[in-house]
Amino acid sequence: MKILELRKSIPARTMQILTVSGFVGAALTYALVSYLELANMHFVPNPEALLKAAIGIFSGEDLWQDFWKSFIRITAGFLLAALIALPLGTIVGSFRAGEALLQPLTEFARYIPVPALIPLLMVFFGIDEEPKIMLIFIGVFFQLLLMVADEIRRVPYELLQISYTLGARKRETIARVLVPAALPGIFDALRLCNGWAWTYLVVAELIAANEGLGYRILRFYRYKQIPEMYIYLIFLGVLGLILDYLFRKFNERAFRWSAANKPS
Repeated sequence: MKILELRKSIPARTMQILTVSGFVGAALTYALVSYLELANMHFVPNPEALLKAAIGIFSGEDLWQDFWKSFIRITAGFLLAALIALPLGTIVGSFRAGEALLQPLTEFARYIPVPALIPLLMVFFGIDEEPKIMLIFIGVFFQLLLMVADEIRRVPYELLQISYTLGARKRETIARVLVPAALPGIFDALRLCNGWAWTYLVVAELIAANEGLGYRILRFYRYKQIPEMYIYLIFLGVLGLILDYLFRKFNERAFRWSAANKPS
């Protein structure tokens, strides 16, 4: 069967059917577990309870206020990380001296659990918005720097030799050869790191927050409002799917020439 061939593209219609089937299968499995009481009903509420909770949440204003507050935090932390990691990653990937100077330090820092930094962030930045944004920044920055450096290294060395042969200087080679050739992979790294930024949201909103999606999920848990917690989690998942789709579509349209965006 063509759909079982390794790394071969399949018809768009088949892809859509399989995608929908995955979600339908997951929903049916959840409903089955709930109705047959195969798990504690308090922690696996039935679809009717979820629907009731969804109606209450979407008819109110808290969800949208929480979303906007979290979106601002995520965007600020992510953009700050990208603004610094992209040029530094380019340096690390382009120069062995940059790699020796920055990569070991980055590898060291990225293995420190981000939640463990909460006390330090509160000491340095207080309990307002800054520590929340900085926690998301730290969670994204070190990973993104290394991913950008790897994408720069993947550019074939032959392209550099050709540019030197044509008389390009070092700066021109980086700006007109290395970075443009690595851009599809760099943008894909941004897509992945944006997803990681959202995973740090709940941790970031542990820091004296009174609004936000992560804060509200923890509040629902604290007061045993389990159906409402599920709705917020589903909302986060749908939001992630939308953002991922937008990143992918932009990548495909902006970098049509990339081998990764060509059909097999």
